[in-house]
Amino acid sequence: MAASVLCAHSTQRLLLSRAFRASSWSRFAALGIHTTGGHMQANQKDFEKAQNDLKLLKKDPGNDVKLKLYALFKQGTQGHCSTPKPSMLDFVNKAKWDAWNSLGSLSKDEARQTYIELVSNLVSSESPTKDPSSSSRAERKYETLQVSCQDNITTISLDRPEKKNAITLQMYEEIGLALAEAAKDDSVITVLTGRGDYFCSGNDLNNFTNIPLEGKEKMSSDAAVILQAFVSKFIDFPKPLIAVVNGPAVGISVTILGMFDLVYATDRATFHTPFSQLGQSPEGCSSYTFPRIMGLSKAVEVLLFNKLLTAHEACKLGLVTEVFPDSTFKKEVWERLKSYGSLPKNSLAFSKQLIRETDKEKLHAVNVQECERLKERWLSEECMNAIISFFQNKAKL
Repeated sequence: MAASVLCAHSTQRLLLSRAFRASSWSRFAALGIHTTGGHMQANQKDFEKAQNDLKLLKKDPGNDVKLKLYALFKQGTQGHCSTPKPSMLDFVNKAKWDAWNSLGSLSKDEARQTYIELVSNLVSSESPTKDPSSSSRAERKYETLQVSCQDNITTISLDRPEKKNAITLQMYEEIGLALAEAAKDDSVITVLTGRGDYFCSGNDLNNFTNIPLEGKEKMSSDAAVILQAFVSKFIDFPKPLIAVVNGPAVGISVTILGMFDLVYATDRATFHTPFSQLGQSPEGCSSYTFPRIMGLSKAVEVLLFNKLLTAHEACKLGLVTEVFPDSTFKKEVWERLKSYGSLPKNSLAFSKQLIRETDKEKLHAVNVQECERLKERWLSEECMNAIISFFQNKAKL
């Protein structure tokens, strides 16, 4: 969560949101909309309808889409970007300027048509039509997870494939609830996996966009409380806990793996904890578990120097138990898991507790220390400078 709770993307969206949160999403839809008859031509009626449709959207499409809509509107009404480029440190206006300027010489008619099509796609995405193979979220206990129990296995699946299973604040809460229920149910083992191409891309970028009235100190403190409680659920989990890593893993989804009993990964999975790159520090008890698992020097490479591990590298270092070919990953892993589900429940639980009990007190202490350090990091000038540098380097790509 250090690389994810207040990651560079999160911080950018946090700063962008300051420009947008003074008004509701509906008001944002009308941001900068001051038209004259000379600006609108052949698709005037459709363009106006798109503006009205945008105000009726129930789901916030995210700041990337908002910026694109803003840029298309400006291009469609005023033409190419001719305003002075804002300062690099003026994140909000710089982002808006970049979005508009990126449209280049796109004509007003083309910009309006693209705007209309984009809004149409957004409206269509909110259609009540759903995949018949999946249950309606309204009928499910969890909105961000799929939780099932079969063959004595409780499976918790991160269910935001369209967002690469990025973890929202609601998701943190639901994962905690799902673990609490799994700890008490009749299952023998519990599995955490992701739906879609990613295991988890870290923290959702919109989690910390609303700065409380008390300021960033309050936001930092609240984030640390959420993180500490979340990690504690894994420390205290009483049954065998197995990660089925079905794709790339980033941030908190990597650091918590040190508290799993087994980690199975597809050969296309990667593992990345870019803490130092963003002026932050390790979490998920990884400052303690990673050196124990992979040795001090390798843990330093991963946690301090941002080394991205392939699945096979992570397996060689001990973070991953076994790697499977992606083509047979699900079949092989679930055959293995079903065989585990047939083992005596209490025998497995008691054996795990014997193995893990001596470390629990230490892990809780490490969790507290890591969260305290992160609160300092998130408020530091060094962290902000690292994030600015990150954006500058990314802009050059």
